Amino acid sequence: MGLFSRLFGGKSEDKTESVEPVEYKEFLIYQEVIAEGGQYRVAGRITKEVDGELKTHRFIRSDVMSNKNDAEELMLKKAQMFIDQMSGRIFD
Repeated sequence: MGLFSRLFGGKSEDKTESVEPVEYKEFLIYQEVIAEGGQYRVAGRITKEVDGELKTHRFIRSDVMSNKNDAEELMLKKAQMFIDQMSGRIFD
């Protein structure tokens, strides 16, 4: 992509990555960290099917890491802790 295309918004590219969920206590955790200024913000979502309906809890944390893998790992730990603390009542 040329300089002018980058500056003035040439052809947009779909940068959405397919994220494989991690299963934890019947919940699915999606590690969807956000790239910000050379760092990665801890973010993601937790889903679970409840009474035939897919429920989703999305969160973005203030934590930022310099390494994407570290941010994903921290997101997973935070999500697991949240599930444990809420005793499964995330969507109530």
